Amino acid sequence: MNLLSEGTKVSLLTVFLNQFRDFMILVLLAATLISGLLGEYTDAITIIAIIVLNGILGFVQEIRAERSLAALKELTAPVARVRRGGKVIEVPAKELVPGDIVLLEDGDRVPADGRILKAIAFDVEESALTGESVPASKDPKAVIEENSNLGDRKNMVYMGTMVTRGKAEVVVTAIGMGTEMGKIADLMQQSEEQLTPLQQRLDQLGKTLVWISLGITVLVVIAGVLHGHALYEMFLAGVSLAVAAIPEGLPAIVTIALALGVQRMIKRNAIVRKLPSVETLGCATVICSDKTGTLTQNRMTVQKLFADGTYVTVTGSGYQQTGDFLIDNHKIDPNKRPALKSLVEIAAACNNAALIEKEVEGGVDYAVQGDPTEGALLVLARKAGFLDAAAVYERVGEQPFDSDRKLMSVLVKAGTDVFAFVKGAPDILLDRCSRVLAGGREESLGQNMRKQIQAANLEMAEGAMRNLAFAYRKFPNIEAAREAEWERELVFVGLCGMIDPPREEVKGAIATARSAGIRTVMITGDHQVTAMAIAKELEILPTNGRVMTGVELDAIDDEKLAKLVNDVYVYARVTPEHKLRIVRALQANAHVVAMTGDGVNDAPAIKQADIGIAMGQSGTDVAKEASSLVLADDNFATIVAAVEEGRGIYDNIKKFIRYLLASNVGEIVTMFAAMLAGLPLPLAPIQILWVNLVTDGLPAIALGVDSPEGDIMKRRPRDVHEGIFAKGMATKILSRGILIGLVTLAVFVWSLKTDKNLAHAQTMAYATLTMAQLILVFDCRSLEGGIMKRNPLGNVWLILAVISSVVLFAFTIYVPKLAKAFHTVPLGLTDGIIVLVLAAIPTFALSIRRLGRNALRPKGGANDNRQAA
Repeated sequence: MNLLSEGTKVSLLTVFLNQFRDFMILVLLAATLISGLLGEYTDAITIIAIIVLNGILGFVQEIRAERSLAALKELTAPVARVRRGGKVIEVPAKELVPGDIVLLEDGDRVPADGRILKAIAFDVEESALTGESVPASKDPKAVIEENSNLGDRKNMVYMGTMVTRGKAEVVVTAIGMGTEMGKIADLMQQSEEQLTPLQQRLDQLGKTLVWISLGITVLVVIAGVLHGHALYEMFLAGVSLAVAAIPEGLPAIVTIALALGVQRMIKRNAIVRKLPSVETLGCATVICSDKTGTLTQNRMTVQKLFADGTYVTVTGSGYQQTGDFLIDNHKIDPNKRPALKSLVEIAAACNNAALIEKEVEGGVDYAVQGDPTEGALLVLARKAGFLDAAAVYERVGEQPFDSDRKLMSVLVKAGTDVFAFVKGAPDILLDRCSRVLAGGREESLGQNMRKQIQAANLEMAEGAMRNLAFAYRKFPNIEAAREAEWERELVFVGLCGMIDPPREEVKGAIATARSAGIRTVMITGDHQVTAMAIAKELEILPTNGRVMTGVELDAIDDEKLAKLVNDVYVYARVTPEHKLRIVRALQANAHVVAMTGDGVNDAPAIKQADIGIAMGQSGTDVAKEASSLVLADDNFATIVAAVEEGRGIYDNIKKFIRYLLASNVGEIVTMFAAMLAGLPLPLAPIQILWVNLVTDGLPAIALGVDSPEGDIMKRRPRDVHEGIFAKGMATKILSRGILIGLVTLAVFVWSLKTDKNLAHAQTMAYATLTMAQLILVFDCRSLEGGIMKRNPLGNVWLILAVISSVVLFAFTIYVPKLAKAFHTVPLGLTDGIIVLVLAAIPTFALSIRRLGRNALRPKGGANDNRQAA
């Protein structure tokens, strides 16, 4: 296989055993060993069972995350164009074999080592191998010494290098680890994937919490011993509390949230190449988008005709061959109007393109083989019912289009009739015409009619249309049709105006981005008039918005551009170098910039942007390599969908951080306050561990796959420097956690004083703590609105996770053998009602308080995101 070795894979057994390498787990195992030596076999066995269950959960999380990321890497694997069996096909680069003929061109990444057979102006950037920053010019005829350096081998290309200019055919000589890049890979130690900024912050947070938890645990142990508890009992309780309090599952759950979010983004045609971009997406304030193919369909479409002095509108877009011909919104039959019929037939006959039918999901689509403009004319003809020009007109000669004449003409026969059909630039073609087809007959082309045609051409051009004119000349026979006469004394037929129409979904996506506080900027190499027309139609260009051209950009320096950039919404006739300047100017104004591109020269701007976005269909390998996000469908709406997913992923991570830490604070407060008050242990050590297992596991993971909140795309972009605990997050965690701890302790004290039964009181506290955390998880589904804002049944996975946790908890109370191991007693109906009512207080009391505060807040305060509680 043409793949580089990934080094030694870690076995599943090793992954499983690694779950038990955590320091606190090792301490807990030591404590368990002490329990066994002291004869507490039931406790020891139960604790070991909990540790193993926790390890299995971590193992499943890690494997799932690894497989999700592996699937992502597979999706971004490169492809190669090869000639096999006389046909040029695309194959995955990993399937290349020595002897394959690979076709390379500007922007491709070389998929394997090979010798060049043919080349045209072929340069390759080989800095990855040679260190030379200047691209190397290649020559298939070069004679190379046997022991020459890589940089001197002008007739060879190497895996991983980039084609920067020209085309070549290459025969593969080495693949995989046999390539020069493979030899380097063999010497390199496999590098580890870097943590995202969020994961780094959480890693630091975890280390801080470890020391805080250990400090509190030591205080709990000391306080318990001072109040008469046995040292062994307090040691085991302290270690259990520390294990429960430390959110050791955070890194795994963050990885799962990112990996599952990435999978959802793939389904929406956004392929994430670099995980940090998922976080950055939620901070984007500007999206700089190319026009062609991203905002538009990249499918030229005929929209207006002018023939016999009348404008005709043509409906339908793209290459779908359905549409109507309308005059003043009334449908007409073009075949009953001689000028229109002639225009359509000339458009189809004076044409070298072909429409290729292809199967797509949900039906049939078409692609153009040849010039896109001629493809649009074929679609026009088929809309009019003229399906096969070759069946009507036999082509006997052709004068191809060239940039000097700006015309194309063909000589055709239809029975005994001989015609020259001509199409081209309206101003050029009109000068070649002496007559016009009007009212079904040929008339002299007078000045009035000539001015009318010129006015129509100008009006259509001002509507950002690309116009073509059509004409013909009839000859008595083939002999009379000398080539020099084909484009003289023509009969003018009409004008055809076409445009690359906007994608239907883009206007709504731009509006969604605007409501999310994200400005859309169009950057295109197209004409200013065309760019402005599309920008206005898509509502990118506001009334006071500026348009700049490449010429204007060249006339100002970077400092001046930085002052103007906030007012400019459209850049026309720009080069890739201009794109880089625009990105830097926006960043100088503290914007977080998403930048699209597809060409080799776009790579610097893509790399400079905070979120570099490459086109998956039209993009070169160089652009994709520089990007952090690849659009599988080259569609602007996919960028906005990716921003929404990115915001949702970040929100979900914050949700389960809030849930885990609030739950852990509740456990610490319960134990710490009880020890300071000189009370008996409110929770047995294995009860603490079980609460940690059943509440921190499945519900937390289910929060990681929660759907985004309805207003997620109505918020302002998040500050890129915003911390995890911003916007009152720390207050929410502490307030809920402290309330959970106090309520749990209150239930314990009340039960202990009521029936003087320690086992019953501990079971009540155990039940209250568990249920309070499982109710809290629904409050955490909304970062701002709480449990009252979102439908509690909106996350099926969360419902199932909570039900599973309740069942597992119930087993430890109502299954006799488990009840004995967990030191619990069965609870009655009254007990259950008391537990549920008090367990709901931490969540509902604060939610009701928030509702009341919002009701009293002056109008307009609803958008204030600083809701602390």
